[in-house]
Amino acid sequence: MPNMSLTKTPIAEQDPKVRARNFKEVTLGYTPEEAMEEAKRCLNCKHKPCMTGCPVSVRIPEFIAKVAEGEFEEAYKIIKSTNALPAVCGRVCPQENQCEGKCVRGIKGEPVAIGRLERFCADYMADKPVAAEKAEPNGHKVAVVGAGPSSLTVAGDLAKLGYDVTIFEAFHTAGGVLMYGIPEFRLPKTIVQHEIDNLTAMGVKIMTNMVIGKVLSIDELMGMGYEAVFVGSGAGLPRFMGIEGEGLVGVYSANEYLTRINLMKAYKDEYATPILKSKKVAVVGGGNVAMDAARSAMRLGAEHVYIVYRRSMDELPARKEEVHHAQEEGIEFLVLNNPVKILGDENGHVRGMECVKMELGEPDESGRRRPVTIEGSNFELEIDTAIMSIGTSPNPLIRSTTPGLEANKHGCLIVDETESTTKEGVYAGGDAVTGAATVILAMGAGKKAAAAIDEYIKNKK
Repeated sequence: MPNMSLTKTPIAEQDPKVRARNFKEVTLGYTPEEAMEEAKRCLNCKHKPCMTGCPVSVRIPEFIAKVAEGEFEEAYKIIKSTNALPAVCGRVCPQENQCEGKCVRGIKGEPVAIGRLERFCADYMADKPVAAEKAEPNGHKVAVVGAGPSSLTVAGDLAKLGYDVTIFEAFHTAGGVLMYGIPEFRLPKTIVQHEIDNLTAMGVKIMTNMVIGKVLSIDELMGMGYEAVFVGSGAGLPRFMGIEGEGLVGVYSANEYLTRINLMKAYKDEYATPILKSKKVAVVGGGNVAMDAARSAMRLGAEHVYIVYRRSMDELPARKEEVHHAQEEGIEFLVLNNPVKILGDENGHVRGMECVKMELGEPDESGRRRPVTIEGSNFELEIDTAIMSIGTSPNPLIRSTTPGLEANKHGCLIVDETESTTKEGVYAGGDAVTGAATVILAMGAGKKAAAAIDEYIKNKK
C-alpha cells in the first residue's frame, strides 16, 4: 500500500544538549522499516521531476521503488551507477533546493526524504562486501589534481571506462573539503574514507603530499604521458574583511579552524592539535561553513557562540536543517549586525568585537536586500575568538604556474560547457571554477568533465 502521509518519516537524532558537546553524528539514519515506509510515499511520477534537480542524474524513482520493496542492495547499485559518493551526498547535499525541491509530494505537504533514503542505502551497504568494478584497461592515462568531490567523481567515472587515473593531492589525506572542511558530526570521516577506498579498489591511484604547481607543473604532468589533466584544486584561499584587528591572536579563517579540527583531529583528546580553548566565540558569516565552525566551537567547549550576520534570518544562505540544529544546540544568532573592528588586549589577543547594527535596504545584484549601516549603533561584543566565514577563492598557485590557463577576476579558472579550460587537454571543475559552492555541484562538474575527457582522448587518436 502506498504511504500517503503528508510528512516525512521522522529520523532519530542525538539530544541537542548531549550532542552539543560531542563530535558524534547528529542524525542517526533510518531503520530498514522506516526507509521502506518513507519510500512508499514516492508517487513514481511519469516525468521524474526530482531527477531534473540532481546534478549527477541519480535515477531517483527507480532506487526508491527498490527501497520500498526491501531490495536495498539493488537500490544502492542504481544510485552508484551515476553517483560515486552516495553516503556523502545523502548527508550533505542541499536536497531541499534540488531533488526534493522538485518533488510533487512537496506541493501539499513535505517532499519524499530522498536524501535520507540515499544515505540509508549507502549505510546499509557500508559493511557488505561489494565487488570492485575493475574495467579492462584502455591504455590511456589521465592525471587529476586535488582529491575533493569533483576529482573523486572524475576519477571514478574514468576508471569505469578503463582509464589509468592518478590523483595528485596536496594534503596528506585524500577527500578535500569532505575531510578537512565538513565536521565529523555531519559527515563521519570513516564514511569518506570508505568511498575513497572504493575508488582505489577500482584501480585509481592516489599520490598525497603532491602540491601541483610546486612539486610538478601541469606541463610536466602532460610530459609524463598523461593525455589529459583535470584540475579540481578547490577554493582554499580564505577571504577576510580587511578590518582593524584581523591580525590578532584568536582570529581564524573558518577554513583554518575547521582544518585544524577535522584534518588535524582537534576533536580527539589524544591529539595535541594547536587550537585555542575558547570561551566566547563569534563566527562572522551565515553559510553552511559558518554553521560548521560555530557548532564545532561549541563542541570544543565554548560557553557562548555567536553567529554575526549582516542580513536577517530570511536571507541566511545556510541550509535550514543546519540552522535548526545550530539553534537547538544553543548557538546565538546576532543577525542584522556587522563587525567593524576586532579589539585586542595588551598581549595582542582578541578581547572583543565592535559591531554595528544593520537594516535592509533595496535589493542588490544578488537579488537579496542590501544591508545598510544604522549610524551610531556601534556596540561591543565580549569574545576571545573570532572566526571569519565570508567565503574563499581558488589558490593562485596552479594558474600562476601554467602558461595558457586563464582565470576570471575572482581567480576562478575559465571553462566552457564541457569543463574544458583555455589550455588544450586541461579540464577543471568544482570550487576551482565556481568559487566555494556545494559538494554535489562539484560532483556534477566532475561527471561532465569525465565524459568530455573521454571524448577528447578518443577523438585525438
